[in-house]
Amino acid sequence: MGALVSIITPMFNSEAYISETINSVINQTHSNWELLLIDDASTDKTLEIVQPFLKVHSNISLIINEKNLGAAITRNKGIEAAKGDYIAFLDGDDVWKPNKLEKQLAFMETTHCDVCFSSYDLINEKGEPLNKTIKALQTLTYKKLLKSNYIGNLTGIYNAKALGKITSCNLRKRQDWSLWLTAIKKSGKAAKSIEESLAYYRVREASMSSNKFNLIQYNYWVYRKGLGFSVIKSIYYMTLFLFEHFFIKSKQTVSTNKT
Repeated sequence: MGALVSIITPMFNSEAYISETINSVINQTHSNWELLLIDDASTDKTLEIVQPFLKVHSNISLIINEKNLGAAITRNKGIEAAKGDYIAFLDGDDVWKPNKLEKQLAFMETTHCDVCFSSYDLINEKGEPLNKTIKALQTLTYKKLLKSNYIGNLTGIYNAKALGKITSCNLRKRQDWSLWLTAIKKSGKAAKSIEESLAYYRVREASMSSNKFNLIQYNYWVYRKGLGFSVIKSIYYMTLFLFEHFFIKSKQTVSTNKT
C-alpha cells in the first residue's frame, strides 16, 4: 500500500467546489491516504455536502470549528490529528491530478528529500483552464524561499516521519509560507520539485493575492511575527521580496495556450 499520507483540507463556505476537491483525493492512484476535513464554521451547505463522503469512506474524517478561527489554526488542527508518514495540503477549492501522490512519494524516496512540491495549472472559478502553469523551481533553498513563497501549498508535501509534525504560525494569511520555511530549515536540505504540473489552483476573483496592499502587509507579518525578525530586518527582507515577486518570480508563470 505504501506510506500513509495525511491530507489536510480546511473548508470555509466551500459548497461550490468541495465535492470536486474530495473526489480528486479519492481518485488518487496512491490509495493509502487519510483525508482530514476541517470546517471553519461554514454558513453554507459545505457540511451537508461532505456527509455522504464520510459515510462511504472510512479514511475521510471531519473536524468542526464552533467559530471561525482562520486558516492557520484550522490547518494546524488537521496536522495535529494527522497519523500519516507524510503530510500534504489541499484547500477546499483546489484539485489534484490523479497521479499526484504516487509521483511525489516515489520521487521523494528516490531523491531522499524531505520536502517536495510541483508545478500546477491555473483554473478559474468555473473550473475552466486559464492556460497558465506556475512552473516549480527544480530545487528550493531556505535562502531562496525567504525572498518569496515558491511552493504552491496545494502541491507541497513533507516527510513527517523524518521532520515531525510542522505547524504554521497563527497568521491570518500567508501562514503556509512560514510552514514551508520551517520545514526546509528543519530538514537542513533544499526542497525538490517535480517540474510536471500535478494540480489545479482555482483563481478566485476575491483572492487576497489580487490586492497589492494586502500582499505587502501579510508578507511583512511573515517576517515580523512568523519568523520573529526585527522591524529593520523585516523591512529589509520586504524589499528583497518585492523585487523577487515582481521581477523574478513572475517568470515562473508560463502560458500553455496552444492556439
